[in-house]
Amino acid sequence: MSETLLLVDDEEDIRRFLGLFLADLGYVVHAAANGEEALAVLDEVDPAIVLTDIKMPVMDGLELLKRIKAKSPDIEVVMISGHGDMDMAISCLQNDAADFVTKPINHDILDAALKRIDEKLAMRRELRQYTQNLEKLVREKSSRVVELERQLAAGQMAETMCQAISGLSADLGEGTGYFNEMPCFVAVHNASLEVVATNQLYKDRLGDMVGRHSWEVYAGQALRGFDGPIWKTFETGKGQRCRETMLCKNGNELPVMVHTSPIAATNGKVELVLEMAVDVSEIKRLQEELRVTQQKYMDLFDATPCYIAVRDREGTVVANNHRFVEDFGEGVGRACHDVFAHRSEPCPDCPAALTFADGEPHYHETVVTTRDGRQRNVLISTAAIRNAAGEVVEVMEMSADITSIRELQSHLTSLGLMLGSISHGVKGMLTALEGAVYRVESGLRRGDISRSQAAAEAVRTLVGRVRALVLNVLYYAKSRELAPETVDVAAFATSMAQTVAPKAAREGVLLETSIGADLGEMAVDAVNLQAALVNILENAVDACVADTAKPAHRIAFRISREGRTLVFDIEDNGMGMDQETREKAFTLFFSSKGLRGTGLGLFIANDMVVKHGGSIALTSEPGVGTHFSVRIPETSPAPVEAVREASAS
Repeated sequence: MSETLLLVDDEEDIRRFLGLFLADLGYVVHAAANGEEALAVLDEVDPAIVLTDIKMPVMDGLELLKRIKAKSPDIEVVMISGHGDMDMAISCLQNDAADFVTKPINHDILDAALKRIDEKLAMRRELRQYTQNLEKLVREKSSRVVELERQLAAGQMAETMCQAISGLSADLGEGTGYFNEMPCFVAVHNASLEVVATNQLYKDRLGDMVGRHSWEVYAGQALRGFDGPIWKTFETGKGQRCRETMLCKNGNELPVMVHTSPIAATNGKVELVLEMAVDVSEIKRLQEELRVTQQKYMDLFDATPCYIAVRDREGTVVANNHRFVEDFGEGVGRACHDVFAHRSEPCPDCPAALTFADGEPHYHETVVTTRDGRQRNVLISTAAIRNAAGEVVEVMEMSADITSIRELQSHLTSLGLMLGSISHGVKGMLTALEGAVYRVESGLRRGDISRSQAAAEAVRTLVGRVRALVLNVLYYAKSRELAPETVDVAAFATSMAQTVAPKAAREGVLLETSIGADLGEMAVDAVNLQAALVNILENAVDACVADTAKPAHRIAFRISREGRTLVFDIEDNGMGMDQETREKAFTLFFSSKGLRGTGLGLFIANDMVVKHGGSIALTSEPGVGTHFSVRIPETSPAPVEAVREASAS
């Protein structure tokens, strides 16, 4: 059976999550915030077990233990403390505490302690049941002995039906009879289908029905009578059992379970019918209480501030909470890797799969994408859901949104990690730069001008790469306000194309530039915005180089104006991106280039465009190509400090 457990702790989070764990163990859990509140709840829920913290305001756990044991010694009390000193444990055990556990709570230790208490309670119930059965057996045997003694003493027992009827009627009519002590409605009916006697409870709740028709007390049978349980008992000579609805004397309907028993005369003819009706509205009340309790747990399930999904062995989501539905849509019936990562295959580091394998909780941090395209950093923890045989049949995944935590992490720490990851790239560029300088010097010594010029071009390219890398690091290391200046859009775009053209030519990629007419001017931070757009153009060249399936590659660079917005379209026919790569393209430190990429370029490009009040739209298909559409307003928004000063004035 499910034991009722009262959890007492002044920390709401502990009450919530420890309550979920206890409910999973099969307990009916009620909670209180301190000892005084627990005493108020105690009489209402009558728990078999109390699990209480020691250090609490208002009334501490030790005082609560003493009060409980003074009032209900059979309640088993488990003490919880974050201090764990031996004197406190001894004091609790001296006051009849069942066990003592320390914080942080080890679920295995708590589970073992509760199992010992459950066994103790079960043994206590078995002993009580055995004692009751033994007492009942003694009473039955004693009654039989008394009956035999009477038979021997009197020689016979000759009771006529009339004597039985008169005795029964007298008992029902008296205020102290046996039937008046019964917690049910009792009535005697004659063969004319009339009520001849009732107990006091019948009169109090249903009214004085003596002398009236037997069927009048039943709802909906006032005009029938010949198909009710009383008539059927007279007709068949057998007792009836059925669910009916009776009318109280105040007009309310009362659901009852009716049992009838025939009372026969010496000739075997049914002379009377004994009717007993039990009020089943209490069962309905308990059912409603169960429904309310289940609803409370569902509300807690939905109110938990993290994404919760329960999945089976095939990876199909079988349940999810409201927070999950808000950000990812209804997941029931879908594969979890499709919902979270938009993957067609299971994730390689799936913690749920590990929990299915060993039954233990596992943890994993990853980036997921909501249905509206937002990336969220989540920390996933898993828990096994077992059947009665102890087998893991489902796994619950709880994913806490830690995006804000990741965004607030120290920039210096992140920068240190990033510098370590790109050290090999910097070393390679410096080595290449030394080689290019050597070729310049060698050409000058030999008087080979063409060799020196080619080497000088390589030096210029490598210096540009080093400069771009250093600017990216500096940009990420320190947030800077925009420094807008008015530039000619056509000249700005031409400069970008000229910056990327040498690299495209070296790699055999055709760069087609289309600059619209009457583009006018725009007020932007030209240096940083140009670096951001050049980064996208260079990524397009790299995507073409990485694609070996096509004989020729091209990049279309188009600039146009839509009202007060400048549109920069960069489209290539390179290797393209799958959905997971598209969704993480602008994520910090994410790179599809492996060791050749730092994961800063597109992150900084997107950040710079957003600071200008613009946006980047990305569409791509694997094996087809990629299209970036960058939209920049012709006038950049005012810096944050300027806005604050204007508001203050």
